Amino acid sequence: MELSKKRWVILAISCLINICIGSLYAWSVFAPPLAEHINSIKGTNLNPGNLAIVFTIANLVGPITMISGGRINDTLGPKKVVFLGGLMFGGGMFLSGLAKSVGFLNFSYGILVGLGMGLVYGCTIGNSVKFFPDRRGLIGGITTATYGLSSVILPPIANALINSVGITNTFKILGLVFLIIICVGSSLIEKCPENFVPEGWSPRTEMEKDLMGRDKNWKEMLASPIFYIMIFMLICGAFSGLMCTSQASSIAQRMIGMSVVAATTAVSILSLFNTAGRVIAGYVSDKIGRINMLTIVFVVLIIGLILLYTCSEGDVAKFYLGISAIGLCFGAIMGVYPGFTADRFGSKNNSVNYGIMFIGFAIAGFIGPTAMSSIYNKYNNYQNAFLIAAGFSIAGLLLSYVYRIAVKKLEAN
Repeated sequence: MELSKKRWVILAISCLINICIGSLYAWSVFAPPLAEHINSIKGTNLNPGNLAIVFTIANLVGPITMISGGRINDTLGPKKVVFLGGLMFGGGMFLSGLAKSVGFLNFSYGILVGLGMGLVYGCTIGNSVKFFPDRRGLIGGITTATYGLSSVILPPIANALINSVGITNTFKILGLVFLIIICVGSSLIEKCPENFVPEGWSPRTEMEKDLMGRDKNWKEMLASPIFYIMIFMLICGAFSGLMCTSQASSIAQRMIGMSVVAATTAVSILSLFNTAGRVIAGYVSDKIGRINMLTIVFVVLIIGLILLYTCSEGDVAKFYLGISAIGLCFGAIMGVYPGFTADRFGSKNNSVNYGIMFIGFAIAGFIGPTAMSSIYNKYNNYQNAFLIAAGFSIAGLLLSYVYRIAVKKLEAN
């Protein structure tokens, strides 16, 4: 099959694999029955919140293998990296079904599943973006959207399995299914040739032509001041999204007074807008430019956070508007950044470069939820957290203009 057509098949397989590894974010479904399971064995009094460390570890270790796996991907191709990642991800899920302690879960789910996710995620996205220099934004949006879509698809499946066969067997079943899909899928993914140009396409502008030849390795990227502007923008943009995603249900119940069922609906809406934002922003950024898209995103993000800050009990409509804006913007940032990184530092080493850039996401994933929990514990409300998040968003908006100035100076030299 001609490569310009085959790239669509490779994209479809990569998206299916990303749906599998996106199940990492279904942790909130697994935590309550896991706590009950460990309590029944150990006679302890764990609650689901005590297991948050497992999910935190999984998020923190992901960038490690995104970077190392990206290096292998850029040199040997994605087959081996995705296969190894599938073994670790599926195997870690399966082993979690044997867990009898938090320590074992830290290893099986936190380390193995987290490291496996990083290996796979970096390769499926990096390789797909390379195949589509004509649609970098859209493809970055689609591949990250399918990863996020898993948080919509998997919870009802996991809940049904837990109610039917129990939490331990659920982990074993999902682990085996994911292992098979990812490992078999890896054999169908091909490495994108260097300087690949799809049939019938040529760069539209002189800047695009210049960027195609501007391939920087990770050392050259880190030597560029623009990298630091970009990673701080990513931290500022992801902060509020990860902060709200981590406790969306609690916010809906404690601040708005929603029932558990209504709060679950709010979480689903947040996930859906998160997924939609990745595709929409990716597509639009191909038309208007990544930095212009990010500027719009930060403006909408500030509006959404102000809406949430002014919410009180019973403000359901305002809450939905605010949480939808947060989801849309969080998804937009995650969808734009793979193409944004490739645009600025070239596609040749993008697997490694984006893996390093993704550290910004991991930092936001730690400080966002931590800030939210700390503020609620201290003040018994979420309003101050939304103010802090708005501050981060304003900083991100300002950085989008600093980026423009820095790029103009660089191109003038």
